[in-house]
Amino acid sequence: MVFSDLFFLFVFLPVFAACYLLAALVDRKLLSRDGNNSFHARNSALVVFSLIFYAWGEPVYVFLMLISVMVNWIVGRGLAKERHRKLCLVIGVAFNIAVIGTFKYLGFFAEILNNIGLRVGSPEIALPIGISFYTFQSISYLVDVYRRESPAQKRYRDLLLYISMFPQLIAGPIVRYGTIAANIHNRHVEASDFADGMFRFAIGLGKKVIIANQLSVISDQLLAGSLDSLTTTGSWVGILAFTMQIYFDFSGYSDMAIGMGRCMGFRFNENFNHPYCCDSVTDFWRRWHISLGSFFRDYVYIPMGGNRRHQPINILVVWFLTGMWHGACWNFIIWGLYFGLIIMIEKYTVLKIKRFIPSFLLHIYSLLIVVTGWGIFYFTDFSRMAEFFQIYFGAKGTFNDFLSFNMLTEHFYLWIIALLFCLPLRNWVNILTLKITGGETATYRNLVLLTRLAITVIVFSLSIVLLVGATNNPFLYTRF
Repeated sequence: MVFSDLFFLFVFLPVFAACYLLAALVDRKLLSRDGNNSFHARNSALVVFSLIFYAWGEPVYVFLMLISVMVNWIVGRGLAKERHRKLCLVIGVAFNIAVIGTFKYLGFFAEILNNIGLRVGSPEIALPIGISFYTFQSISYLVDVYRRESPAQKRYRDLLLYISMFPQLIAGPIVRYGTIAANIHNRHVEASDFADGMFRFAIGLGKKVIIANQLSVISDQLLAGSLDSLTTTGSWVGILAFTMQIYFDFSGYSDMAIGMGRCMGFRFNENFNHPYCCDSVTDFWRRWHISLGSFFRDYVYIPMGGNRRHQPINILVVWFLTGMWHGACWNFIIWGLYFGLIIMIEKYTVLKIKRFIPSFLLHIYSLLIVVTGWGIFYFTDFSRMAEFFQIYFGAKGTFNDFLSFNMLTEHFYLWIIALLFCLPLRNWVNILTLKITGGETATYRNLVLLTRLAITVIVFSLSIVLLVGATNNPFLYTRF
């Protein structure tokens, strides 16, 4: 089940909302009885529907997640004690790495051994959806408890709620336990929170359905099939379409997750900050998939020495792991090391002279590096990747063709919309509205409310129209 699905929008979400509101009434009854704030019924409803959401597509692997949470809950309780804390941490982290290693990388390593002449069985294990996200959340929970930055969760159900919460379960953002620990039994939702959450959800849905799904038609038509007839122009148009497709697809999911969390009183951190407005590759990765970058920074880069010692090695290790996290395939490892090498070089070159270089040149340089990187990311087959880059750099095939030109003209308005929404339009509109209304007055607040309501209705309606009969709708990051 995915968010941009008619069943989710018109069956799962309304039924969940009704049960959640009913649970809120039960909690109020409990509150009036004992005088203490209660979220037991709402939390139970959220856990049950999260498990249904996950089991809808992964009925077997829901038990894997339940066992994983149980182990992490037991280890977390051990970390709360004074004795053997380091041993508990090692056991917990090793368990989580073993889980993700078995289901995501066992076949990959078996293939490597077979390629070097060591005959071993190649297990065919299906990849559980969201395992990369919920495993990393489990590791962050254990490390934060070990560092005494967060308290150990006493109730198994509450840790299960944190790990399995359906808005962010299968494609992030990677939510730190400390971010929502206080909200598990103490959250308050005002009308403004609900309105902001619904608006954010609608924006995310629009990003996915109106923009990303339409861009996927272009990228698939040019890149997914045979590359024999692909031209240099076609390779650029195709990879540019994928460049914007993956942004609107993934940031759209994050927006929907953040919006649903906000409606329930949880405030998830931002995961994207207009990454294609970057002025360096380093700046791009500060803006893209922020939750993953902060995870590797806090749990790998800094403990290894960070900027203090062995910085080049630390950077390459982090980016090797970043590539590995995205998939058990060599192209992802190469993609990670490609960016790690560029970021390491930037620290000693571009970032030191950045203030002397015109901003538009920095922007062009950054986008060229990023777009080329998405070419490495897209092709899991080395022979197809090599053929693509030969065409991409003009070393093979013809330069232009009618199909590539048609992809630009026929989808002209889609390209314009995609380019515009890569920019911080919302910030600019807010600044302009504040100037026109003279500050955060009642007029400003009413204007913002009416505008958001109109945008929500229009985007949601258009998205539903496009979803009817849609054939290409999965989120790209659910496979990682």
